Amino acid sequence: MAKDLKFFMREHKTEVVTAPGPESFKDENGKVIDFEIKKLSFEEIDKITEGYKKHKVATDKKGNPIVSGGEVVWKTENDAKRSTRHLIVEALQYPDLKDKKLMDYYKCVDVTDMPLKVFPDADEYLHVVKIVMAALGMGDQIDNEDEKTLEEAKN
Repeated sequence: MAKDLKFFMREHKTEVVTAPGPESFKDENGKVIDFEIKKLSFEEIDKITEGYKKHKVATDKKGNPIVSGGEVVWKTENDAKRSTRHLIVEALQYPDLKDKKLMDYYKCVDVTDMPLKVFPDADEYLHVVKIVMAALGMGDQIDNEDEKTLEEAKN
């Protein structure tokens, strides 16, 4: 008897969750503003993160290509910080960091710079990174080096 695959044939719905923003963002009544975060699919997350990987020929101190076993050795560079900021921009629905008025206000042309402009305080930025990554199911992906850098910036 063949197993039925209909259970795996389902429509994927976009889910938006809310989470409290940083304490420094309050409405006119003094209540912390809730952020709206779209849960990105793994495919969307993977596409964004892969876009920030570069493959280069590995070189020695003199700039000569490194060869091993008759083949050129490649190294992969990953811009994790920029990738994280891109994920934040794509996931945040409110505030919409891609909004033209907001980008014009901050005189910003690259969306990956927007999280740094809108959340310049280390505590604010770390809070946003944590809530977005948690909503995306990537809470454990926060780079310890980023946390260390942000802690140093606070002091």
